[in-house]
Amino acid sequence: MMAHQGSGQWRSQAAAAAFGDPPSTLTAEHAQLLTQVIDRSEELLKVAGQDRWPDRELRALAGYLRAEVLRQVSDEEWLLFPSCGAAAGLSRLTRDHVRLRACIDVIAGAASGEAHCSPAEIATTTCDLLTQLRSHFSAEETVLAGFGEPAAATAALGARPHHWYPLTEGPVIDLDVLPDDRVIDAVGDRLRRLDRGEQVELRSSSDPDLLCRRLAAAEHGDYGFTYLPGGPDRWRVEVIRRY
Repeated sequence: MMAHQGSGQWRSQAAAAAFGDPPSTLTAEHAQLLTQVIDRSEELLKVAGQDRWPDRELRALAGYLRAEVLRQVSDEEWLLFPSCGAAAGLSRLTRDHVRLRACIDVIAGAASGEAHCSPAEIATTTCDLLTQLRSHFSAEETVLAGFGEPAAATAALGARPHHWYPLTEGPVIDLDVLPDDRVIDAVGDRLRRLDRGEQVELRSSSDPDLLCRRLAAAEHGDYGFTYLPGGPDRWRVEVIRRY
């Protein structure tokens, strides 16, 4: 099946960057992104292959594509493309970005119920997306490489790293697995992805009161924080988006 082609290669390249420092090269950054997309696509294709609608899997894929892949596209156009001037192949990369945005819009529309399609159709669209991503990433790394050196990752040029998302995307965020110096930014990013009335639970081995107060101040009171019953060495806080 198309979703499985080359997945081991991309996973091995991304594994080292998953929990450490952000990747320094565009190739490693692309590998990190594609690994996450492949993982979610495989879950979707497994369900769709049984002729069942992959509701949860589709929402997981669409959420990652919108939050991380579309941001990568924008970051590349802002941080990398201007430095290339009129480099040969740059117009192709721009066209690729337009097609990727259109394909992601289709997947997001199916996930939200705005667009109606069959399990087979969403599987085909997902496979098309994976093909587009592989081809585009490879072409982009070649075009943006200068003087024989790999192109720099957007994270190395000031963009937000991508490894926060897998640690915060579910209904429960384990604060203990987040780096201390990034926990506020990582959790704040997750809260901003919540819809009005949606909630997420924070769990920690220490009282997260200071974190909650800082988040509440940074987010201008848009969220409510409620302590839940927990064990003596485990703290739980429910966060709900109010506005």
